Amino acid sequence: MKIYISGAYGMVGRNILQNLEEDGFEILKTRSSELNLLHYDEIKNYLNENKPDFVIHCAGKVGGIQANIKDSYGFFTENMLMGINLVKAAKEAEIKNLLNLSSSCSYPPKCENPLKEEYVFDGKLEPTNEGYAIAKASITKMCEFVTRQFNGYNYKTIIPCNLYGRYDKFGENNSHMIPAVIKKLHLAKENNINVVEIWGSGNARREFMYAGDLAQMVNYIVKNFEKMPPVLNVGLGYDYTVNEYYEIIAKIVGFNGTFVHDTAKPEGMKQKLLDITKQKEFGLKSIYSIEEGIKETYKYYLEEENNAL
Repeated sequence: MKIYISGAYGMVGRNILQNLEEDGFEILKTRSSELNLLHYDEIKNYLNENKPDFVIHCAGKVGGIQANIKDSYGFFTENMLMGINLVKAAKEAEIKNLLNLSSSCSYPPKCENPLKEEYVFDGKLEPTNEGYAIAKASITKMCEFVTRQFNGYNYKTIIPCNLYGRYDKFGENNSHMIPAVIKKLHLAKENNINVVEIWGSGNARREFMYAGDLAQMVNYIVKNFEKMPPVLNVGLGYDYTVNEYYEIIAKIVGFNGTFVHDTAKPEGMKQKLLDITKQKEFGLKSIYSIEEGIKETYKYYLEEENNAL
């Protein structure tokens, strides 16, 4: 099987790419400099020329809460355009199988936890990532329309919980919580800083899964695609508070200081725990504990830091 992975050089895409290549799949991958997903004609020509059997859509403009608040327009526009262009081009190129990766951010904040797949579009979205969420939810619905309207097409969506892992971004403004906290606490330890600030109360709950787990799940999905539901949550089924993540990471990194809270700062949804009932029925399960995943991610961070010296 020949598989095209959009966003194959991002954190999620690289983990999926590595897993599928190791299992013997033929993978097509492009950098943004080689194929601009914001330009429909480029995508259509590429898919017609290379004729993949399967498309996995991982590409996207991603970032943490600060980046989402600062650039709602960019997060909405780029993610919407990339999704529409790729799904439409795949359909026009008569590619019958497409797996779209959405986000748990697409769930409205007032929905009851754990979040069931049918809750997408069931209320007003979280203001701190509204642009990103609307785009992701819309592409999920677009895939449903293709499958419903055109015979023989299987365009399906997985909604992963928050992800972290190897190949993650550790920058100040564009990283998600776990890599940001790893870097923050590592630098605090290295510079003998004894007090670290946490945004908000720290009581918001989050579900984070190691990206290596997602990669092995996607491998299983590709091999069992016809049996997969049209929309499927993918996660751990349990969560921790932000404060607990700080404590876990501090122990792994070796930070022995204390934490203070800036309650004037936004902290997003109070909880985003996925209902993984359908995931279990489909046969998917995670392997890494949160401690094991963070240890692997910290190891990767140190390797990258040493390579940069």
